[in-house]
Amino acid sequence: MGVNGVPPDQGRRPAGNRRMLVAGALSAIGLLAAPALTAPADAAAGTLGAAAAQSGRYFGAAVAAGHLNDSTYVATWDREFNQVTAENEMKWTSTEPNRNQFTFGSADQIANHAFSKGMKVRGHTLVWHAQIPTWLNNLSATDLRAAMVNHINGVMGHYKGKIYSWDVVNEAFNDGGAVGTLRSSIWTQKLGNGFIEEAFRAARAADPAAKLCYNDYNIDDANASKTRGVYNMVKDFKARGVPIDCVGLQSHFGNPPANYQANIQQFADLGVDVQITELDIGGGGSTQADAYRRVTQACVNVPRCAGITVWGITDKWSWRSGDTPLLFDGN
Repeated sequence: MGVNGVPPDQGRRPAGNRRMLVAGALSAIGLLAAPALTAPADAAAGTLGAAAAQSGRYFGAAVAAGHLNDSTYVATWDREFNQVTAENEMKWTSTEPNRNQFTFGSADQIANHAFSKGMKVRGHTLVWHAQIPTWLNNLSATDLRAAMVNHINGVMGHYKGKIYSWDVVNEAFNDGGAVGTLRSSIWTQKLGNGFIEEAFRAARAADPAAKLCYNDYNIDDANASKTRGVYNMVKDFKARGVPIDCVGLQSHFGNPPANYQANIQQFADLGVDVQITELDIGGGGSTQADAYRRVTQACVNVPRCAGITVWGITDKWSWRSGDTPLLFDGN
């Protein structure tokens, strides 16, 4: 989710509200330093990444290469976060715009900076129905399958042993309708529903060290039909030995569902990690801060919740900037 080029928000909220959001997340992690006279030295983790790291987790952000010339943007990334996801730079149109012609210039800008700072990198995304090059449309089923596997091998091979986890397949399930219905796409139309399993098997072979994730939106409510479809797929994959290590909850919302933690737990109980992959929360003031706190607390409360990635650093460049959904405003 999310694209570059969204106009900056013109109604930015005061910085104090943003400090409240960060404080809410930090307090939920449970490691916000108490006053200096009473805080033990090892509890003084005043940034999101440092606080999360104390429990073996990460707190990351999506980053766009086009903003890396903004010194404040980069400084905030370096100070606050210990993980990164490239917003668009690792997607198919960016990495293989022409068949067998791989290009990683912008993706490497982000990845190499993260590696130099000791940050984890999430790869996003290998197989998706959107942001794919037009040359895929003319391929036969046999050729499309070969192209999918070749793309997985090419991109994962470039970063082999360096990427923490990959969104192998992104947003394959349909919104609404019967449980387990996949969206109609080039992948289902030509390869059938089995393309997800094929992609995961190819990804495991391409980089056995990387965690392999299925990532989607509107799977935050434990009882939603879309959530049940993803749950059933993961359960089936685990039963049959199809390689899957994690589920990504995009979590673009105004408020987390009441059963958000239970949802994280039900996936964890299947034997996979849960990553909150694209978090942004609309609204403002104490309601927004409390929503961030509750999401963070839910992750902390489930041991297999590996970490949180917010979908951007500043409201200025957010894909939903009018909602001022991020932890830092345009200033």
